[in-house]
Amino acid sequence: MKRASHHTTLPALLTFAGLALTCFTSTTTTAHAEEAKDDPLAPWRSGVKIRSVLPETAERHSIHSYFNTCPESPDGTQVLFYSSTALNGHTGEVHIVNRATGEEKTLVTNLETEDAHRAACQQWLSNGKRISFHGLRDGTWFVGAVDLDTGKERVLAKNRLSSWGQPNGDLVPIYGQHWDPGEHTNLELCNSATGEIKTVLTAQAVRDKYTPWVDKAFQGKPFIIFFPVLSPKADRVFFKLAAPGITRDPRGGAASQRLGLVCYSIAENRFLYQSDRWGHPSWHPDGKTIVETSFTLFDSGNGKGTRLPELPAVRGDHPSASPDGKLIVTDSTMDKFGGDANSWGIVLADARGGKHILLHSFKNDGGARSWRRSHPHPVFSADGKRIYFNVSNGTWTRLYVAEVGDGAAAGK
Repeated sequence: MKRASHHTTLPALLTFAGLALTCFTSTTTTAHAEEAKDDPLAPWRSGVKIRSVLPETAERHSIHSYFNTCPESPDGTQVLFYSSTALNGHTGEVHIVNRATGEEKTLVTNLETEDAHRAACQQWLSNGKRISFHGLRDGTWFVGAVDLDTGKERVLAKNRLSSWGQPNGDLVPIYGQHWDPGEHTNLELCNSATGEIKTVLTAQAVRDKYTPWVDKAFQGKPFIIFFPVLSPKADRVFFKLAAPGITRDPRGGAASQRLGLVCYSIAENRFLYQSDRWGHPSWHPDGKTIVETSFTLFDSGNGKGTRLPELPAVRGDHPSASPDGKLIVTDSTMDKFGGDANSWGIVLADARGGKHILLHSFKNDGGARSWRRSHPHPVFSADGKRIYFNVSNGTWTRLYVAEVGDGAAAGK
């Protein structure tokens, strides 16, 4: 009987090796795909396009107001900014520019601001149907709104300033002049569609709740609810307190004394927590969490903080979360990253901690010559595909945008 041969032919070996290589390649590709899928930073690691929103030849400031609000309209078609040819940025206009065509439109003229830091506090409201702003005109500080379909400007409140609402809602929080509030000491919400103003919390109620804290800081001086920021569903708000300072000139650090942070439930009419420290807080899209400096998240229900692990130390630090809550973007002086303090960078971090990238760095020691300098104030667009920030290099402070390539981020 002929014994069976155990010899394997060369073609068979090559076929087996090919199958093994195919299997290995497929497994490796799948593993890399899964790893990228689990890495919210992946779309931002390469192929990001960074440019100024206006042409570089534009001889003026184009300033995005703050990291609590996005300059891009909710539908992604327009970008809102403060425009000024004044070297200090204290007088100017509010404009929008069409992202697709570059066509620019002036919404507000003849406006003075406190500083170039937050400019006119311009923001989108009512799902992009209108914008609100504040400023000084003809000797009176006021909060205004412009309806985009008519271009008509309306005065919402006189002798007040505005803080931050939500782009999908009509409400804008307003407060008294912190250097000279007069009777306007309470937290008010103004409906930008109807003009109705409603008091939702009084300064006296804050004093009654936190008497030792308030009295120790202000020594019996009158104070106001200052700089309120509405949560995504407008059911909660955080704010600080302010008492008039030693001058009635709002353009200077001596205009008012500021204190701490208070979080309040509008829906439940109750105080949630109080803190001695106000860093640079913003709302997480979940409506319950406050994003703070040093990559720290606070539960707005009780003030408990959680520091995200293995992320770098930053300085400057105006953090905000992506629309899906998976990323946190902030700004920092570059001395924390081996550079110099006259340069700043945009830092993007995994909201779980552990991973981050330096998205962009730039000279930031020029721009508007205001007593309070403009900072980058990075913030995501509503679809998560773009990050807007200010750059103060040379004569002008300019609005920039970083955009992921090929629609890699969630959204449109």
